[in-house]
Amino acid sequence: MRLKPIATMLMTATFLSACSSVAVKNNNSHNNDPIVFNEPDVSPAFYALNPFNYTAPPAFEVDLKQAAAAPVTKMIATSHTDPSKTATFDTNRLIVPTLNSKQASMKYVPLAGQDELDVTQIDDFLQLVEGKARHYPPQFTDRNERRGFESKLREISAQLDTLAANDNASYDVLIRAFKVSVMARNLDLGTQFTTKSLKYAQRLLKMSPNDPTTNFWFGFSLSEGGGQREAIPYLDKAMKANVQEAYLSAVNNYLFLEQRKNALTTLNNYKVKYPEETQVVDRLTMEIQKQGRTNVWENLTAMKQGRY
Repeated sequence: MRLKPIATMLMTATFLSACSSVAVKNNNSHNNDPIVFNEPDVSPAFYALNPFNYTAPPAFEVDLKQAAAAPVTKMIATSHTDPSKTATFDTNRLIVPTLNSKQASMKYVPLAGQDELDVTQIDDFLQLVEGKARHYPPQFTDRNERRGFESKLREISAQLDTLAANDNASYDVLIRAFKVSVMARNLDLGTQFTTKSLKYAQRLLKMSPNDPTTNFWFGFSLSEGGGQREAIPYLDKAMKANVQEAYLSAVNNYLFLEQRKNALTTLNNYKVKYPEETQVVDRLTMEIQKQGRTNVWENLTAMKQGRY
């Protein structure tokens, strides 16, 4: 059973300026009666929320469950401006280091300390964005929803960029800043995000050359950005590290290179390793061979109708 993302409840403030809300008002009411705004629900994800394993829950939901199951140490914080005021924190949050850590490291405590970052809401939002914009093209059915995502993504990008400016920024900061930059590029938010994504990838690969997440994201982002030949070794590493979606990204890469034989061979290897995907692979194979499919993510029907 999947947990309902926190961001579904918290996105109201972010989307308010972007979404066109409907005011519901009783015609017989007095002028002083409140106006009720109904915010739209976030639409379903297009891309799989766990690219490592399509049948497993997303990493964020696993982290939330582990945080809820971990012992809670109640923490009391005193106001810097008024020592007589205190606040009690008694719910575990997802906390990562911001400095001097070369691998993923998360703990579950109610409050972030010095050189730490609470990524609970950040990771919740990034999961939502991944479902729409991990790959190019991004998949939004509502323009206002997309604008809301873009606005929030810019905000988080600025926050992470500040932390990543430290030469000894942690893996956890850099990998999130890298993902944000890739998705901001996919959303056409500016060429600066392409530059930033390359810089973050280089720092991460220097820190941990065989990291599956870095190799997967760098591989497909290179491929979708025009660097298909350069993407091959990174996608190969990701496939060897059992990143399920790396196979489909590699298929895409070969299609972009017009190497259809390699694309079909990779698809067959994918079917052997993930037999539960047989129906999907057979359909993709047929569409590549007979219908001109050139991208595993494309909506072929919409494309042929001129809507893609």
